Amino acid sequence: MGYKNREKSIKILAGLLVLVLAFLLTGCGDKSIGVSDESTAVQNTVTDNNPHYTSLELKYATQFSIDEYENGIKHIHIEDGSDYVILPEGTDESALLSIGIDNAVIIKQEPKSIYMAASSAMDLVRELDGLDRIKCCSTKAEDYAIPEIRDAIESGSISYAGKYSAPDYEMLLATGTELAIESTMIYHTPKIKEQLERLGIPVLVERSSYEQHPLGRLEWIKLYGLLLGRYDEAVSFFDDECSRVDKLVGSLEVGNRKKVAFFSISPNGYVNVRKPQDYVSSMIDMSGGSYAFSTLTPEDDNALSTVKLNWEDFYRDAVDADIIIYNSTIYGGFETMDDLLSQNELFKDFKAVKEGNVWCTNMNLFQESSKIAVIIEDMYKVINNTDTGTVTFLYKPE
Repeated sequence: MGYKNREKSIKILAGLLVLVLAFLLTGCGDKSIGVSDESTAVQNTVTDNNPHYTSLELKYATQFSIDEYENGIKHIHIEDGSDYVILPEGTDESALLSIGIDNAVIIKQEPKSIYMAASSAMDLVRELDGLDRIKCCSTKAEDYAIPEIRDAIESGSISYAGKYSAPDYEMLLATGTELAIESTMIYHTPKIKEQLERLGIPVLVERSSYEQHPLGRLEWIKLYGLLLGRYDEAVSFFDDECSRVDKLVGSLEVGNRKKVAFFSISPNGYVNVRKPQDYVSSMIDMSGGSYAFSTLTPEDDNALSTVKLNWEDFYRDAVDADIIIYNSTIYGGFETMDDLLSQNELFKDFKAVKEGNVWCTNMNLFQESSKIAVIIEDMYKVINNTDTGTVTFLYKPE
């Protein structure tokens, strides 16, 4: 029986035991077993076969979970089926068998040398003041729009170790890499992941981009806080950002929402739009807008966050949009309205073009994953035409 099935069976048996104990102990004093008073954890039951552990609370994220056992072992489960454990200093691997874990990747507690091949995770680590732990990365300095990260690569404190699909293994070994953090792009080159593991480098594949709720994407900072030994700081930051968003969403007035089209144009002429329920379309909704492609039903049920539209379908859904936002992060943006019209003369028909409600994203929109609240605030200002001169991640072409 695999670990997951065994753990599931144990939890079911533990639940039945709790019911029996509750019945037997009624009226015998306060010996309740159940929910912790702490807001950041949910306590599990204790039995001889199921050591005490806490499931760390996640408010929005669905792509990972974390259990912490009473012996200090932390179990990380990623939604793609991957399991990882963080062993406390001095803990032997045999301790895993006593809690039923037998197929997880072991990660050293608070690794000092990390290879970062997931650019969206880099900013979350930066927010936790953990760039000193990143020794190698797979993105060149000029491809980072975040000055602090770009400067670290240019100065050599973070070394560029080649593309994720062709890393410099000798460099990774020379820098004593204790953990590789990859995006799901690594699954396109599985041999790279296998080679890293053969070299003794555990590989954690993060899935924050698969979160449908924008705050779910931000909540991955808790996982990186756990890895860096800065979990409390991560929780505090996340809660503060949630409060900012809650305050904004609570201020929205009930009524007609402005229609917003978010897109980019590929070199081959197709229009790329975000799928409905994607975290970007959710940010538009949370900002008081109505996503122009909310009724879109992609023919291919794949993990991609975007879908290609031909011009006929794009024109139909976006021509009457009150606001259009061009995603500059993929193929670059444009500085003038003439640049937009050069893409296709049909833009002259668009309501947003006629009324001057055209915006572009900055290049760092997706790289600064810690700034979800600021991005939502920017969208709110643009959609509601409020204080638009102070937006950070959007600009208006001339």
